[in-house]
Amino acid sequence: MKLFYSATSPYVRKVMACAIARGIDGQIERVACNPHLSAADLTGQNPLSKVPTLTTEDGLALYDSPVICEFLDSIGEARPMFPEHGAARWRALKLQALGDGILDASVPRRAELAKSQDEGRIAWIARQEAIVARSLDALEADPPHHGIDIGTISIAAALGYLDFRFAHQPWREGRPRLAAWYAAIAAEPCIAATAPPPG
Repeated sequence: MKLFYSATSPYVRKVMACAIARGIDGQIERVACNPHLSAADLTGQNPLSKVPTLTTEDGLALYDSPVICEFLDSIGEARPMFPEHGAARWRALKLQALGDGILDASVPRRAELAKSQDEGRIAWIARQEAIVARSLDALEADPPHHGIDIGTISIAAALGYLDFRFAHQPWREGRPRLAAWYAAIAAEPCIAATAPPPG
């Protein structure tokens, strides 16, 4: 398998954390790329020019992170990252959606902060910040469960991204339960091994 990736992408982090948790990361060849440049090797596999993009052994190109993670869950015999049924499955999928939603409100916001700030951009940034704050408050009120699955990996990737790119907007104050949960999961091997590079 071949994974087009950026080392700082939190969506790539989700994929690699799933692969590590399932013990199949050694089967993945990683190809570093800058999706903003729309290089032909990436766009030939993914017309959206986004990472992560995974090319399977039989040549099928898969994107985005929820699809890739579910595909990886079909390989090998390890405990699944996607619970098969019942309340555990729906909770994990809900947390994945919440984690991805935090990222969807944060990744483009970082780019917008670097631009000149007109009234429309300021309002848009404020809406995204409110989405993140509400999501974090919901997680404080009902912290994720312990253990590793697609839901907890997604939330860990989102909180890690906030630390990485928005350290000037600390999220832990007033959220001790969520902070304690994150401190515990950050020590899990698949989360610790996929932390973004310093700097």
